[in-house]
Amino acid sequence: MRRLRFLNALPIPARKALKKLGADLRDARLRRRLPMALVAERAFFNRKTLRKIENGDAGVSMGAYACLLFVLGMTERLKDIADARFDGVGLSLEEERLPKRIRARKKERFGTRA
Repeated sequence: MRRLRFLNALPIPARKALKKLGADLRDARLRRRLPMALVAERAFFNRKTLRKIENGDAGVSMGAYACLLFVLGMTERLKDIADARFDGVGLSLEEERLPKRIRARKKERFGTRA
């Protein structure tokens, strides 16, 4: 019951993103010609979990996704998910908070240092 409530609360764009991620991971596995049983064994989970990941199930842990990315040799992409370089909204908000001008402290203006 609790799981069902969580899945209904997941925003539609997030659900679509998970579906696409799962499909992309399935395509990556197939391009490598790796069977489900072998990939699941290497990732230390069962075929049912792998099937859930490839279907974009939101109930699967982030750790399982990370293990699958490692097995497929795609771990480098994982560290860039929330990188500040790709956070347009955060960067623009930070830019708005920058001071308009910077004044020197009184002691520095008059050439005396404490």
